[in-house]
Amino acid sequence: MRTTVTLDPDVAEKLKRLAHARRTSFKETLNDALRRGLSGPSASGVGKPFRVRAQASGFRPGVDHQRLNQLVDQLAADEAVARADR
Repeated sequence: MRTTVTLDPDVAEKLKRLAHARRTSFKETLNDALRRGLSGPSASGVGKPFRVRAQASGFRPGVDHQRLNQLVDQLAADEAVARADR
């Protein structure tokens, strides 16, 4: 079936980039995007839920891993003071 569709410029650009990346035609890319969108969430590639496996961090008790950036800043400041004293 042949029809005319008016696309927003940002949508057209995304489709052009996707078609180029896939090395497919604009028409084929548009049809694929419409099929996935109209099929609902199950056809969009949603698979099994992602699971994160926790591993020991190796930090010693009392080391707050949330504040490591402060430690790096303090070490950098100490190094700058040491250079200035030289």
